[in-house]
Amino acid sequence: MNKTIITVTGKDTVGIIAKVCGYLAENNVNIEDVSQTILQEYFHMMMITDVSKSGKTTAEMAVELKKLGEEIGVMISCQREDIFDMMHRI
Repeated sequence: MNKTIITVTGKDTVGIIAKVCGYLAENNVNIEDVSQTILQEYFHMMMITDVSKSGKTTAEMAVELKKLGEEIGVMISCQREDIFDMMHRI
Protein backbone atom coordinates (compact mmCIF):
# COMPACT_ATOMS: atom_id res chain seq x y z
CA MET A 1 0.00 0.00 0.00
CA ASN A 2 1.26 3.46 -0.89
CA LYS A 3 0.27 6.02 1.76
CA THR A 4 0.62 9.78 1.92
CA ILE A 5 0.02 12.34 4.64
CA ILE A 6 -1.89 15.42 3.52
CA THR A 7 -2.21 18.49 5.72
CA VAL A 8 -4.40 21.53 5.12
CA THR A 9 -4.04 24.70 7.20
CA GLY A 10 -5.49 28.20 6.88
CA LYS A 11 -8.39 30.51 7.65
CA ASP A 12 -11.66 28.62 7.71
CA THR A 13 -13.98 29.15 4.77
CA VAL A 14 -16.79 27.30 3.03
CA GLY A 15 -15.71 24.55 0.63
CA ILE A 16 -12.19 23.65 1.81
CA ILE A 17 -13.03 20.02 2.55
CA ALA A 18 -15.16 19.68 -0.58
CA LYS A 19 -12.42 20.95 -2.88
CA VAL A 20 -9.63 18.89 -1.34
CA CYS A 21 -11.74 15.73 -1.23
CA GLY A 22 -12.97 16.38 -4.78
CA TYR A 23 -9.36 16.50 -5.99
CA LEU A 24 -8.58 13.26 -4.17
CA ALA A 25 -11.64 11.48 -5.58
CA GLU A 26 -10.80 12.61 -9.13
CA ASN A 27 -7.35 11.06 -8.69
CA ASN A 28 -8.51 7.74 -7.16
CA VAL A 29 -7.04 8.54 -3.75
CA ASN A 30 -8.74 6.85 -0.81
CA ILE A 31 -8.94 8.70 2.53
CA GLU A 32 -8.18 6.15 5.26
CA ASP A 33 -8.18 8.47 8.27
CA VAL A 34 -8.89 12.14 8.81
CA SER A 35 -8.64 14.60 11.68
CA GLN A 36 -10.09 18.08 11.42
CA THR A 37 -9.99 20.97 13.88
CA ILE A 38 -11.18 24.55 13.80
CA LEU A 39 -9.65 26.86 16.41
CA GLN A 40 -11.39 30.20 16.34
CA GLU A 41 -11.23 31.04 12.61
CA TYR A 42 -8.30 28.73 11.77
CA PHE A 43 -8.84 25.40 10.02
CA HIS A 44 -6.50 22.40 10.20
CA MET A 45 -7.01 18.98 8.63
CA MET A 46 -4.69 15.99 8.45
CA MET A 47 -5.41 12.95 6.30
CA ILE A 48 -3.77 9.57 5.83
CA THR A 49 -4.48 8.47 2.28
CA ASP A 50 -3.89 5.45 0.06
CA VAL A 51 -2.60 6.56 -3.34
CA SER A 52 -1.89 3.08 -4.73
CA LYS A 53 -4.71 3.37 -7.31
CA SER A 54 -3.79 6.87 -8.43
CA GLY A 55 -1.94 7.33 -11.68
CA LYS A 56 0.06 10.21 -10.19
CA THR A 57 3.19 10.26 -8.09
CA THR A 58 3.22 11.84 -4.64
CA ALA A 59 5.42 14.60 -6.04
CA GLU A 60 2.90 15.38 -8.80
CA MET A 61 0.04 15.45 -6.31
CA ALA A 62 2.05 17.66 -3.94
CA VAL A 63 2.49 20.27 -6.69
CA GLU A 64 -1.18 20.14 -7.70
CA LEU A 65 -2.42 20.26 -4.11
CA LYS A 66 -0.15 23.22 -3.34
CA LYS A 67 -1.67 25.03 -6.33
CA LEU A 68 -5.19 24.12 -5.21
CA GLY A 69 -4.37 25.47 -1.74
CA GLU A 70 -3.22 28.77 -3.24
CA GLU A 71 -6.49 29.00 -5.19
CA ILE A 72 -8.64 28.47 -2.08
CA GLY A 73 -6.46 30.39 0.39
CA VAL A 74 -4.94 27.58 2.46
CA MET A 75 -1.61 25.76 2.65
CA ILE A 76 -1.71 22.12 1.54
CA SER A 77 1.22 19.75 1.87
CA CYS A 78 1.50 16.16 0.70
CA GLN A 79 4.27 13.76 1.79
CA ARG A 80 4.88 10.05 1.52
CA GLU A 81 4.15 8.37 4.85
CA ASP A 82 7.68 6.97 5.22
CA ILE A 83 9.24 10.43 4.79
CA PHE A 84 6.71 11.98 7.17
CA ASP A 85 7.51 9.31 9.79
CA MET A 86 11.27 9.89 9.47
CA MET A 87 10.87 13.66 9.83
CA HIS A 88 8.78 13.31 13.00
CA ARG A 89 10.83 10.69 14.78
CA ILE A 90 11.89 11.59 18.32
